[in-house]
Amino acid sequence: MSKVEQRLAELGIVLPQPVAPVANYVPFVQTGNLVHISGQISLDANGGLKGTVGTDVDLETAQQGARLCGINLLAQMKAAVGDLDRVKRVVKLGGFVQVSQDFTDIPKVINGCSDLMVEVFGDAGRHARSAVGVYKLPLGFSVEVDAVVEVD
Repeated sequence: MSKVEQRLAELGIVLPQPVAPVANYVPFVQTGNLVHISGQISLDANGGLKGTVGTDVDLETAQQGARLCGINLLAQMKAAVGDLDRVKRVVKLGGFVQVSQDFTDIPKVINGCSDLMVEVFGDAGRHARSAVGVYKLPLGFSVEVDAVVEVD
């Protein structure tokens, strides 16, 4: 068992089957030593988290939605590179949150994904990031996060 997979087991995380694209794009692209992973929504086996943060969804629940996005990103990373121990660094996360007009704690929502990357990869999980509030996300999901990772 790889070190990262051992860490996932310690955290009680089982990676899902990577989600197939819902439109005309691919789930990831590797160029050189960088893997660009398409946005992953707050989806799980129970249907995931949908709704508008600040109206239908509270901050804590939205943070769990961002964590789901992170778990889905990890599943795509594994599909892209085979062994998660090949991930040298999480370079950047781009976070999008479907928010109500007055909700401003967008960075706190995306912390749900950022914190997971650090829990899984340690210092190599620390990354640059953007966190953006949007009117609507695909299929009504509450959170979407994309990633760039460096691999060996």
